Amino acid sequence: MTDRTGLFAGDDPFAIARSWLAEAEKTEPNDANAIALATVDAGGLPNVRMVLLKDIEDAAFVFYTNYESAKAGEIDTGSKAAFVLHWKSLRRQIRVRGVTEREDGPQADAYYASRSLKSRLGAWASKQSRPLASRATLMAEVARVTADKGLNPDRPPFWGGYRIHPLEIEFWADGAFRLHDRFVWRRQTLGDPWQIQRLNP
Repeated sequence: MTDRTGLFAGDDPFAIARSWLAEAEKTEPNDANAIALATVDAGGLPNVRMVLLKDIEDAAFVFYTNYESAKAGEIDTGSKAAFVLHWKSLRRQIRVRGVTEREDGPQADAYYASRSLKSRLGAWASKQSRPLASRATLMAEVARVTADKGLNPDRPPFWGGYRIHPLEIEFWADGAFRLHDRFVWRRQTLGDPWQIQRLNP
């Protein structure tokens, strides 16, 4: 495609995404890797929340969460998810839709070990998405877990990652007079080659 130059140049959408994220990390004041993650519950009602994207691999996007959370239950039920990365300072966004798999092995162990001790203990203490009587109750559970798990807790069996393998990736850049630039990479299955197309604003 002769007009796909500059920001959109290249045939590897993961490389483009990594490049955009690296640029955003220089300008966004907080959490340039924050994504709005969308799932659907058992009744078909959409759900969206902010989480942190932790890796852009050669073929997938990775984030971590509590496997007993609402988001994890919805992902496990449907095996699909979508998200958007939006950078106001750059006036760009990336939209992704795809199929999911758990990252529950050494890579999850390594990421968990890289977190601060308080965050690791917090992962043990929080019964994510479930009712909580008070903040004092939560802090008491953190204290209990700290006494029980010590200074080097293992990764909880109910905590790990998800890998999103995209079937669609759209790159969007703001244009004058709302005449934005949009290019989408699409494929029917994960084994198919990407089809790249420019979209109307």
